[in-house]
Amino acid sequence: MSVMLVIITVVFAVAALLTVWRIIIGPSILDRAVAADVLLTLVICVLGAEMAINHHTRTLPLLLIVAAVGVFGSISIARFVARRDGDGR
Repeated sequence: MSVMLVIITVVFAVAALLTVWRIIIGPSILDRAVAADVLLTLVICVLGAEMAINHHTRTLPLLLIVAAVGVFGSISIARFVARRDGDGR
């Protein structure tokens, strides 16, 4: 079981580092927005994996809050980019 935990931790850590790298280098705001969504998805996956490994649901409210922040953030960025590109809506 401990070997599997190490593998899971390494995979999530590498994915998070690559995602943060994409947020830093961009090049566009949409690339950064997608990377931020991926990072939030990774956080959700880590929380879900932690709940499954430890057999509890105590972090479920946090998981739902992070998911809501991701959805509302994506909608906000999409509206901002649409206005900036001259969509006019």
